[in-house]
Amino acid sequence: QVQLVESGGGLVQPGGSLRLSCAASGSIFSINAMGWYRQAPGKQRDLIAVITSGGSTNYADSVKGRFTISRDNVKNTVYLQMNSLKPEDTAVYYCNADILREPGPYGVDYWGKGTLVTVSS
Repeated sequence: QVQLVESGGGLVQPGGSLRLSCAASGSIFSINAMGWYRQAPGKQRDLIAVITSGGSTNYADSVKGRFTISRDNVKNTVYLQMNSLKPEDTAVYYCNADILREPGPYGVDYWGKGTLVTVSS
């Protein structure tokens, strides 16, 4: 059994900051890429940031320069530091991880249940 649990969402004013965390737990051998997605009301779920096991990162244009993804491989945790937040960043944010439960070439995608971020004055 593997679980991803997000935390850190909430209400913030435009221009403010939030830091999301996502901890993976359970029977884990190793974790490949970890990422953050978001889904605004009535819209599809989009990838906004991803980090490989080696620490390489990639961002959606909409968050580049404002959001920073990082990870702690000892704690099996991925973070998303969100600065200069805008109302259009309002969404449910989901954590995703490619996890191997035993040695092998391929992992399995796991998802957290999501955490709501609301940017409003």
